[in-house]
Amino acid sequence: MILEKENKVGYKKTKLGWIPEDWKIKTISQLAEVDKDSLKSSTDADYKFEYISLSDVNKGILSVKLDVYKYKNAPSRARRIVKKHSILMATVRPNLKSFCFINEEVKDTIASTGFAVINTKENTESGYLYQFLFSANYESQIYALVVGSNYPAINSSDVKSIKVPTPPFNEQQKIASILSSWDTAIETTQTLIEKLQARKKGLMQQLLTGKLRLDGFLDKWEEKELGNFIKQTLRPKNKPNDLYLALGLRSHGKGIFHKENFDPNSIAMETLYEVKENDLVVNITFAWEHAIAIANKIDEGGLVSHRFPTYTFIDGISDSLFFRYYVLQPRFKYLLNVISPGGAGRNRVMSKKDFPKLVVKIPSFKEQKAISSVLDSIDKGIVNHQNYLEQLQTQKKGLMQQLLTGQIRVKL
Repeated sequence: MILEKENKVGYKKTKLGWIPEDWKIKTISQLAEVDKDSLKSSTDADYKFEYISLSDVNKGILSVKLDVYKYKNAPSRARRIVKKHSILMATVRPNLKSFCFINEEVKDTIASTGFAVINTKENTESGYLYQFLFSANYESQIYALVVGSNYPAINSSDVKSIKVPTPPFNEQQKIASILSSWDTAIETTQTLIEKLQARKKGLMQQLLTGKLRLDGFLDKWEEKELGNFIKQTLRPKNKPNDLYLALGLRSHGKGIFHKENFDPNSIAMETLYEVKENDLVVNITFAWEHAIAIANKIDEGGLVSHRFPTYTFIDGISDSLFFRYYVLQPRFKYLLNVISPGGAGRNRVMSKKDFPKLVVKIPSFKEQKAISSVLDSIDKGIVNHQNYLEQLQTQKKGLMQQLLTGQIRVKL
């Protein structure tokens, strides 16, 4: 990188790397007060406040709904007083970055002692210091403080000692403003994704039960055995001699996972079974825990054991895309439970004989296709926005690294 040149004009080399000559290295204690204000033991027992716990903060996002307590009933850790422009920095597992910035006026708000509450001094921009907490410089200093610890945590003294590359105040303000605008775009995209996911969930509950019908479909849904829509299709293969792609199924409808370069010598079975795209795959050992999925293109050619029977969909009768959504519904999990008798764990084995006998309520093939098209369209929109979100996060991270070290200077 350009800053690695030993004599870069206008820059100086520091313990935190190259920074502009007019910047300084300061500790957080020089820039801010840490844990200055806390509730005293003499606080009125009936004093009521909103409480910010560690679980209420996740990478810059503060929970919308906070618990309300009276002092006499509050958790013992409810002590740190929070105000506008306070920075909340989790000191327990700080590498997880459970930090947030209080950007609005707040009243009667108290944070857990699991946070360091940072309030900047004069000529320090709170937004700049907050953005620094997500930088590579911060990460490396935190790592040095917690490395080797079984319970990674830091204290107020550690927080105060953290070094910050510090530009002049007006440059701090400009940098904070730029990065804040990226945060706004990221948060807007995250909110949109959440709304799309909620809309999809609601539509699935309505469309996959027939409570909501698409225009043009009036025929009654019929109850039929699942075997009318699928047929067991096994593709036995001799156990490979070399490493191979093994497939597994996550519980709770979380899909298929890959075990790359699986060692055939680690299993006793001599016969395995090939999976192809759009196969319905179920784990008979954990079917009761909703271990079922439909294979994607990337799963094709993977091998499973006899505990993972595979089924194909009957052309013109059943739409595999419709069933991708249908088998994930709570009702289908309930049906898998019914045919998986016994106690908890591996004793609850699904009956392969009863699986195709499950009675399901399914629309016509044409309506299946229409429903799956609607849900697939929403899924594609979610994926597009998730990809855009990743781009924003990556771009912000790169820009932040350059701005917070002065590699890029802002125009004032």
